[in-house]
Amino acid sequence: MQKGFFGALFDLSFSEFITTKLIKVLYILLLILLALGYLAAVISGFSNNLGQGLLMMFIVGPLGVLLYLILIRISLEMMIVIFRIEENTRK
Repeated sequence: MQKGFFGALFDLSFSEFITTKLIKVLYILLLILLALGYLAAVISGFSNNLGQGLLMMFIVGPLGVLLYLILIRISLEMMIVIFRIEENTRK
């Protein structure tokens, strides 16, 4: 029987997992953090000089965001795979 979020959160037997319920929210939060990090890097680049700001804005920043986004997505997918393996094994 599936419990709600708070039921699973306070389940002392750990028979329900909250990770699968929180993974979408975590992904969105990490996307927001990536965007804020990119914005901070661009601002920092422009505060040094115009060339560094443009380089950060059009080349280094997007590549860094893409790399981190791929790593975050792979990590979150691996977590989901592990939990789905557990669910299927239990059945």
